[in-house]
Amino acid sequence: MIHLDTSFLVDLLREQRRDRFVPASTCLEGLAENDVLAVSVHVVCELRAGAHAAGAPAGEVDRLSRLCETLVVRCPDEVFAVHYGRLLARPRASGKSVDTMDLLIGTAAVVDGAPLITRNARHFSRVPGLQMIGY
Repeated sequence: MIHLDTSFLVDLLREQRRDRFVPASTCLEGLAENDVLAVSVHVVCELRAGAHAAGAPAGEVDRLSRLCETLVVRCPDEVFAVHYGRLLARPRASGKSVDTMDLLIGTAAVVDGAPLITRNARHFSRVPGLQMIGY
């Protein structure tokens, strides 16, 4: 399983719209055929909020919906909460902070033991134990 960050999906959608397929599309093509692509429900929330805030036309919202239907959407459960609390405590103990949405997205990947594809490695660098794939 591989988790996808919001930045990756936004880039992928932009590349498709512009008919110019690099670098997110290239990264996607480099994955194994049997890789399961997943997103945290928090990624879906960010995507939908961004589309509405930007006043995206109905066609763009439909493209977003179709993309999300191709992914496994991971939702929090009681195990997620345990991991989230532990992962939040570590950076705080050292006087550092992690953006809430980044920690939620990162926690979902950690719970699944999956790497996260993102172009924002700096945002996720404080999530303990998170493996990242940059593009």
